[in-house]
Order: sequence, then C-alpha cells, then structure tokens
Amino acid sequence: MIATVSETTNQLEEYIQSERLSPFFLLGDARDILSQISSDTFDVCMTSPPYWGKREYHNGGIGLEKDYRDFINNLALVFAEVKRVLKPTGSFWLNIGDSYADKRLLGIPWRLAIKLIDEQGWTLRNSVVWHKVKGGPDNTEDRLRNVHEDVFHFVKSARGYYYNVDEIRSNPKKTKVVNGSVVSATGVSGVRYRRQIELSTSLSEAEKRDGLKALQQLLNAVSQGEIADFRMIIRGQQRTTHSDSEKVSGRAKELKEKGFYFLKCHPNGSKPSDVWDILPEDTQHRKDHFAPYPEDLCKIPILATCPPNGIVLDPFCGTGTTMLVSGKFGRKSVGIDLAEEYITAAEERWRHYYERLG
Repeated sequence: MIATVSETTNQLEEYIQSERLSPFFLLGDARDILSQISSDTFDVCMTSPPYWGKREYHNGGIGLEKDYRDFINNLALVFAEVKRVLKPTGSFWLNIGDSYADKRLLGIPWRLAIKLIDEQGWTLRNSVVWHKVKGGPDNTEDRLRNVHEDVFHFVKSARGYYYNVDEIRSNPKKTKVVNGSVVSATGVSGVRYRRQIELSTSLSEAEKRDGLKALQQLLNAVSQGEIADFRMIIRGQQRTTHSDSEKVSGRAKELKEKGFYFLKCHPNGSKPSDVWDILPEDTQHRKDHFAPYPEDLCKIPILATCPPNGIVLDPFCGTGTTMLVSGKFGRKSVGIDLAEEYITAAEERWRHYYERLG
C-alpha cells in the first residue's frame, strides 16, 4: 500500500494496529514524512541511502549535492528524525558507501558516523565491514580495488536497547567422547592443561589444586552440553588475552590472583563477527534499481535487534529489500522513498514472494 505525506499519520497508525504483515509504503521526502510520524514508533531502522555523486536517482533527492559535505548534512537531518521516531530500545543500522572526488577518497561513512555521534548523541555499538564477495571490476591503475562498505550499528541509549544475540548465533560444533574421555568441539580434552598445571613452577600447590578442580568442572560442563568449548589460560603457560595490566584487564587480574582463568564458548554457537562476507546484488530480479544492497545484509540487524512483534523502518527503501526481509522474519515494516516507480517495484517484489508461499 502506498500513502502520500498528507495521509501519513492515520493510515500508519491503522497499519501498526492491524494484523497485516505486508509492508506499508510512504511516497515522498524521507525527512518530511518522518517529521509527521509520532516519536517512539519503530523498533529498528535499517537503511542504505543513495551514494553521493555516483548515480542520477529518479526524482532527484539526496546524493545529487554538488558538495559531499551537503550530502552528509542532508543525511544527518534525516537521521535526526530517525532517532526521534525510534523507540528508546531501538537500533539504527546504516549501510553507506564511500566516494572519490579529484582522486581523493572522501571518508564519507566515518565523517557521517562521527557527526551523528558528536552532534546527535547516537551511541555506536559496532562498525561492520561488509566484504562484497566477487565485487564488481575496477579498471583504475593507481589504487586498490574497492570491495567493502561500512555498516554502522547505532543505538539511542548505551544500555537497555533490544538485542537477542541467540537469534544470530551459528550452529555449534558437537562434543564427542574419545577413548572414554570427553573432547570439546575443537579437540580440548583437558590432558594438556592438566599436565601444564602439574608441572607449573608459577603456581602454588593450592593454585594447582584449584586449577585441576576448576578444569574438571569445565570438562563436566562440556559433557553436559552447558558449554560448547573452552580455553584455559594458565599463569606462566599462556599469555593473557587483551592486556597484561591488571588495571585495564579483569582477566589479567584474575590470572594474577588465581593463577588461571577460562574462556568459554556459548553452547548455542558463536556470534557473528564484524566482517560480513556477502555477495552484492544477488538474484533479486530487480529491473530498475542498481544499488548492491542485498537481502543478506538485513538479516543480522533484523533478527538481533527487532523483537518478534516489532516494526522496521527504511527511509530510503528503494525496491524494498529491507521490507522483504522483515516480512520473511515475521516483522512489520514501513518503507519511504521519493520515487513512486521504486515503491511500485517493492510492492511487486513482496507480492511475488507472497504468491510463491502459496
């Protein structure tokens, strides 16, 4: 369904209260439309705004400014409204590419990110590198090929925002039993650690006893499926992680006081890293929109930071990738775009997906 600016408030409220899962689209300028929407409406904003100075977008709009600084300022005005319409528990995921001018890489993503942090009070939780696997050809002969873009995760408040890490964990490897001994997913049986404890010249006898007891407890936890894997750091055997200073590292302090500590792996698998290997513009059957924004880029943000009954916003929705992924995961979504032809294409994508479900 496409609504215009003047129809925004009432129809959006009706959509939010309804049982309808299909996306709700708003036609017009993102900042103008957002200014009419009530505060604290959305759970997540996931968006990929136009590049600066790379394409001529339908109906003009952001991305066509003569100066990249005007581009950054215009985006910031939109994202100030995004912050207002997000719930206090909300998240804002921003995928943004960089641009060159006069052979200078402009650093647009980080210029914008720092502006949002310093001037609007956003908290940046992650800076993700999207590695565009099999990225497009690059014929320049005096620099490296560009195959990454930035994805920033902002929140309104540093604490209390919604985040379900278990929704995005990978499937863990399984514990096994070898010759009667429990062996973790990556082959930890405890034999080497026991030997290191027993032969240690850095541990006291009491610390050795405590270390052996704690090691057995961890092996029991592995066998019962309470943890998937672990590593044991022993004073004088393994170097501490992160820092040797007890002032800045709780693990270093624990190593000094106890003689050992453990790194435990979650039984439900590991969480994703901040480097995502994702193909750009997969087979999405889009006819008239050439941005490389793929469906897989939306999955982690929506699963991790939008509750099951939540609502996702995309103020630069294009042909509706964010909306499509939101619907696949059972979330409502609202998309805004300046070009009616893009919204029509987005609705068509959703309709084809729904028809395939039968």
